[in-house]
Amino acid sequence: MKANNTDKITDEELVRMIVEKNDTHLFAVLYDRYAGVVYNKCYGFSKSKEEAQDLTHDVFVRLFVKLRTFKGKSKFSTWLYSFTYNFCVNYVQRNSAKKNEKVTVVTDVIKDEDTNVNEIDDTSLFELKSDKLAKALEIIDPSDKMILLMKYQDDMSIKEIQQSLDIGQSAVKMRIKRAKEKVVKAYNEL
Repeated sequence: MKANNTDKITDEELVRMIVEKNDTHLFAVLYDRYAGVVYNKCYGFSKSKEEAQDLTHDVFVRLFVKLRTFKGKSKFSTWLYSFTYNFCVNYVQRNSAKKNEKVTVVTDVIKDEDTNVNEIDDTSLFELKSDKLAKALEIIDPSDKMILLMKYQDDMSIKEIQQSLDIGQSAVKMRIKRAKEKVVKAYNEL
């Protein structure tokens, strides 16, 4: 297949071809499609552009090896976002001494189509000042931060998070509820 035709191939088909042929040129196409998004997610867990670039590189190196584990149960992009988040959470946990120095990208708009998910409603999060919220997000456990970013920064649905983390719908809702409680508590203690 010629390189100029690769833009018409779906992500899932491209992944299948990369795995079958172990083709680095096709992987470069996948890299070009997602490098910016992966970089932005890594930047949310890093303290500098250089560190985010290194993390992005590391994600793609690991991705090339792990690509065959993609089973197609969700969209490739959802799987990749989860892969990236897990990589970054593990990175933060390995470097816990640096944890409180991290910079977080926080969106100004927070919405939730399923507002009865929890007792701490989303208006509580709306009212938090973003700089103080960023500090609170750094204090909580990286896995709690991850699920909140998936929900509010990436606007993933409960179902997408469920598929991405391979857990039940009620478990997703409970984790979001607990993570919100933790971030509000950390925020109030700042």
